[in-house]
Amino acid sequence: MKNYLELLSHVLHEGVLEQNRTDTPALAVFGGQLNINLAHGFPLLTTKKIFFKGIIHELLWFLRGSTNVKELQEHNVHIWDEWADKNTGELGPIYGYQWRKWTNHKGETIDQISQAIHTLRHDPSSRRILVSAWNVGDLPLMKLQPCHCLFQFGVINNTLSCHLYQRSADIFLGVPFNIASYALLTHMIAHVTGLKIGHFVHSFGNLHLYQNHIEQAKTQLKRTPSSLPQISLNPLIKDVFDFSEKDIHLENYHPQPSIKAPIAV
Repeated sequence: MKNYLELLSHVLHEGVLEQNRTDTPALAVFGGQLNINLAHGFPLLTTKKIFFKGIIHELLWFLRGSTNVKELQEHNVHIWDEWADKNTGELGPIYGYQWRKWTNHKGETIDQISQAIHTLRHDPSSRRILVSAWNVGDLPLMKLQPCHCLFQFGVINNTLSCHLYQRSADIFLGVPFNIASYALLTHMIAHVTGLKIGHFVHSFGNLHLYQNHIEQAKTQLKRTPSSLPQISLNPLIKDVFDFSEKDIHLENYHPQPSIKAPIAV
């Protein structure tokens, strides 16, 4: 994860302090990219401990098309609590809804994930295997508009890669989570389509480091990364929607202690 740490350092030293939607100013740059070879190890930060259980359950929640935090809370995952309706737990038509139930002008719902998998199986050379969460008509209904808003799968030489575009990226708290989530999704999709694992490419719009994360970032940058862990998936799973937490195994993860930082709402 040296490339992530280099990007974090870039934002820390080159970012311009600006106001934003939240009440916390942030150092910001526009544009950036990571290219991670997933065959070299699972990209989960080792310079601080990452809440991998939360990553698994959020991704499975997205894949179910769910939008209610109560399902996450059942697994003691509270990463979406700050944005949810205090009474119902609802978040509006966010990621999972758009991935699985995008509604067109005829009122028909489109399962973008199922379509992507079908195309990977039957037309893997297609350049149109995209999933979008940025549904302009639904944005006002969302408690939080999509940050990681568009991703594309590509197959070259029977090898699956994923390219994510993220319009807004909290580089200290959010980005390590996003990297691991989409790396896991790519592994899962490769698994059920019989493809080899390739690269995860992560492109950014606004990259920012919140002012109250600066000291934490400096602490992390003083640490030396260790070897990346490995991921293994239950070989009996043939449908991406059948995965559960017990089917996903992280091996040889030896992180340094977590670094606490407040979330900007």
